[in-house]
Amino acid sequence: MGFQRPDGSVGTRNYLGILTSVNCSGSVARFIAEAAEKDPAIIGHPGIDGVVPIVHATGCGMSGVNEGYETLMRTLKGYARNANFGGILLVGLGCEVMQVPDLVGQGRLRPDGNFRYMTIQQTGGTRATIEAGLKVLREMAAVAGRAVRAPAPVSKLVIGLQCGGSDGYSGITANPALGHASDLLVRMGGTTILSETPEIYGAEHLLTRRAVSREVGEALIARIRWWEEYTARNGGEMDNNPSPGNKKGGLTTILEKSLGAVAKGGTAPLSAVYRFAEPIREPGFVYMDSPGYDPCSVTGQIASGATMIVFTTGRGSVSGYKPSPCIKLATNSEVYARMAEDMDMNCGDILDGVSIEAKGADILETIIEVASGRKTLSEELGFGGAEFVPWQIGAVM
Repeated sequence: MGFQRPDGSVGTRNYLGILTSVNCSGSVARFIAEAAEKDPAIIGHPGIDGVVPIVHATGCGMSGVNEGYETLMRTLKGYARNANFGGILLVGLGCEVMQVPDLVGQGRLRPDGNFRYMTIQQTGGTRATIEAGLKVLREMAAVAGRAVRAPAPVSKLVIGLQCGGSDGYSGITANPALGHASDLLVRMGGTTILSETPEIYGAEHLLTRRAVSREVGEALIARIRWWEEYTARNGGEMDNNPSPGNKKGGLTTILEKSLGAVAKGGTAPLSAVYRFAEPIREPGFVYMDSPGYDPCSVTGQIASGATMIVFTTGRGSVSGYKPSPCIKLATNSEVYARMAEDMDMNCGDILDGVSIEAKGADILETIIEVASGRKTLSEELGFGGAEFVPWQIGAVM
């Protein structure tokens, strides 16, 4: 039961978003969102899930021609087009490197036309922008509020696969169970996205051998080589296990982490490899290049089109990712019991005899229920306001 969009995509939620071109407009975006959440003309529509300020730490003090600029451009445009938004207001300061006219002028950002933009400097300052923003959001809410949930094929689901705060059980409980759910969804024509390139390092051969073509396999290896050069250039290394939590959870090498992380992708053929925040163009099991840092990786997946995130954790990661709901899978029963208000499902019972196939089927049913409107625990707790983290590549100047 999803929200049908004019471009053929289907949303699992129906938010209004306030997208920012630069950190300098972040506070004003939050002020507009706070005022909008109290405005009955905006939130009075029963089909609107809320107003989301999309605030970040970049957009200026950067080159306007390099890979970092292009990555941020893709990310912002991807969020503007995500099917979980019923409308987008873009707010800039006016003098930033990431110029609002450049974002708007490179093609229609939303196929439904429910898109507006303004800059604080041109509008007349903080208060004037808040007033103008509220006026625009009232108009946009009238359009977005007409959307209603309707039956949609499961093949329209686009799911981001994530793992974080891992432990020694991740690779034998929650991750392979999620992999089985991914296989089931792909067989139905849906799309699942594996990411976190530093966390597949050493296990990439398990993915390349499943590539549908030599070109797809070579595209993944090209991203691995890029990461080797990128980390070396910045004083890092690919063959370590940087997280203290992973070590405390029983993982001793990045290879152990990688073998478990790849298990999230199941056994389906690898149909495509994408750059960070690049639009997903075909269904199936795909790979999107990203850092292993969870909020950043999820940001890229949502920009690529993910309308839901499924996140496995053995340490107890807490986060949510508006506009896309996030289902948390605990890898062991102890974490599930201790953090019951944050973990949506327990996969620790696999250790007690529940089969991976049965758990994977349960995960798929939960995905469909959440896609149809059931709230996740992270949504109930109000997460999603601080987890938009674009990948910053290049010098801050």
